Amino acid sequence: MSGIGKTLMLLGVILFVFGLVMQFVKIGRLPGDLLFKKGNTTFYFPIMTSIIVSVVLSFIFYVIGKWK
Repeated sequence: MSGIGKTLMLLGVILFVFGLVMQFVKIGRLPGDLLFKKGNTTFYFPIMTSIIVSVVLSFIFYVIGKWK
């Protein structure tokens, strides 16, 4: 199997696992996320959610880099 085929299969598996996790784990509205409401305007800035997603993706890419 070519390198691009393995990469696409790995990406598919990662997306599949991510989809399964998203079905059972509600991500968002974590402590540390900012939510401002004033009148009819709502501003939501997911700081903690962004940090957690960044750490998880960094770990995944680190493992993929070591695996190759």
